[in-house]
Amino acid sequence: MQRFVNRLGWYRLGSYCLAAACSILLSALPSHASDNGLALTPPMGWNSWNKFGCNVSEDLIKGAADAMVSSGMKEAGYEYVVIDDCWQVSRDASGNIVADAQRFPAGIKALADYVHAKGLKFGIYSDAGVKTCAGRPGSAGHEYQDALQYAAWGVDYLKYDWCHTGKANAEWAYGTMRDALKASGRPIVFSLCEWGTAKPWLWAKDVGNLWRTTGDISDCWDCKKDALSFVKIVDLQDGLETYAGPGHWNDPDMLEVGNGGMTTTEYRSHFSLWCLLAAPLIAGNDLKNMSAEIKEILTNKEVIAVDQDALGIQGRRVRKDGDTEVWARQLKDGSRAVVLFNRGADETQISVSWEELGYPAHLSAGVRDLWMKKDLGKFAGTYGAKVSSHGVVMIKVAP
Repeated sequence: MQRFVNRLGWYRLGSYCLAAACSILLSALPSHASDNGLALTPPMGWNSWNKFGCNVSEDLIKGAADAMVSSGMKEAGYEYVVIDDCWQVSRDASGNIVADAQRFPAGIKALADYVHAKGLKFGIYSDAGVKTCAGRPGSAGHEYQDALQYAAWGVDYLKYDWCHTGKANAEWAYGTMRDALKASGRPIVFSLCEWGTAKPWLWAKDVGNLWRTTGDISDCWDCKKDALSFVKIVDLQDGLETYAGPGHWNDPDMLEVGNGGMTTTEYRSHFSLWCLLAAPLIAGNDLKNMSAEIKEILTNKEVIAVDQDALGIQGRRVRKDGDTEVWARQLKDGSRAVVLFNRGADETQISVSWEELGYPAHLSAGVRDLWMKKDLGKFAGTYGAKVSSHGVVMIKVAP
């Protein structure tokens, strides 16, 4: 027991922690977070932060759950409804996390029950530091206590941030919460929001189901200064594909589709690349008030099927020629998903050869446009199309 206490070091052992310690001593934990059997395809859902920030409430989350069903997003595969930062205000005398009673008058369990009654799953947010990024109580020193509380509330997904962590070691801090979630006895998807600082793709397969690879996304095509635009984040994914797979995914951050900073064409590119990258599809827009064009992007089942392909191979950039790029991904049925991507200011022709996809040049293969939802015919050796400025053509190539 003393060795166990030393390992926990930096936080107080209360009654919750002692119970969790006994649980761990009595049963071995899995060596990989993916052993929890969760997120075998990239998680799909909605998170409050990108659109609403700290302005979260019981009514907002209920409304998002209602809209996820009525909009057709649930039917398209979205299932997690996640409250981000600012739901919590303090801890009580026993150290239990306390929700904002004014914004969540019925409490978190009642809210989780409401989401579950819609056939959806419920997610929540915390931080590995003493405070969250918005200055609310973090989980440092209360990991087991918080995990047990989440389990009692019916939480299915935890987003775990990295603010106010001081000199803490990321792998150790996130590993502590992984162990706490396991000890809680409830299956909870674990989303590491460490921003890629400690290169989590190198170690997080042993810890979480998904991990952020960069800082926060900005709702723009190519922001100036230090903001991380959509295209900058895309560039940062190149080369990380070998670290992703069923149960453990690179996370280039939540979707900005529909938040107003980009055009419909640019949002279609954003969504296409995320699906090609096997990224978690966590919408961040106002689901109750989205346009028909945004709804069509977020619910395109043929594009979503690429993201959710059971083989779990993340796509990669196979060619870059100035402002034109080709990205491709192998799918379970032996076909390839391909994105022809035009970063330039003018419409341009982009082609892909079968050899770039791992096929012999003489092969005859069917090509289907996933946005037009149309079979284009049989082609041998190559396929090309005109791609609009800042746009994509997304195809499936099937021998």
